[in-house]
Amino acid sequence: MKKTNHDQAIVEQFSRQAVPFSRQPAHSQEAFLNLMLEMSGVGPEDHVLDVACGPGLVACAFAGRARHVTGIDLTPGMIERARQIQQEQKLTNLTWQTGNVLPLPFRDEEFSLVITRHTFHHFLDPLAVFREMVRVCARGGRLLVADTTLAPEKRDFCDVEEKLRDPSHTRTLTPAEFLEMTAELQVQEVRTEFFKSERNLDAHLQASFPNPGDEEKIRKIFREDIGKDALGLGAHLKGEEIYFAYPVIILAGKKP
Repeated sequence: MKKTNHDQAIVEQFSRQAVPFSRQPAHSQEAFLNLMLEMSGVGPEDHVLDVACGPGLVACAFAGRARHVTGIDLTPGMIERARQIQQEQKLTNLTWQTGNVLPLPFRDEEFSLVITRHTFHHFLDPLAVFREMVRVCARGGRLLVADTTLAPEKRDFCDVEEKLRDPSHTRTLTPAEFLEMTAELQVQEVRTEFFKSERNLDAHLQASFPNPGDEEKIRKIFREDIGKDALGLGAHLKGEEIYFAYPVIILAGKKP
């Protein structure tokens, strides 16, 4: 599997993040996972694909309701961590695969439900990945995408900070851009919900691996943004610690 420079950046970043990422409370937040489950309509007959599944937290949540879940991710360390979490939860209806998501290595219309979370801001061409998700989804099947989203006037400044924190970050999509993609791909019965995914900045940085010297730049950006919200993340203090929240769009629809 040939990797681009961007692929290498993702693997480098998330090989280190595999365990701390999976242990962040925000990533296993029950309310967030339950909203995804509800909006997806997942049931006992579904064969689910989780695209760029990371450490398998979402895939394992869906496995509790689906017939079978397949998770694919570019980073071997993430897939290894996903297998560990599967074993901890004593789940047997999961399959893991290391591989690229563009193109997806699956047949047309292979899955009844195709999902992804916290991934589109890592893709150089999110529309192409979304098109692949639609391709492998069965006719009448469902699609669900959940990711950070920001208004255009907030996005550019936030992307500067996010690229400092995670060099594999590309760009945050606006709500309008998500809806434009669904329209172009003819996804039907589109529904959206919005969710605030709160983080403690110190804990978030401990689970990230910015380049040397960039961590203090990030802290300075957040400190100076308290009361201004140029980032669009609602940075605020709880005692002496900085907290913020990623605005997340959860978008669900059906393949015609």
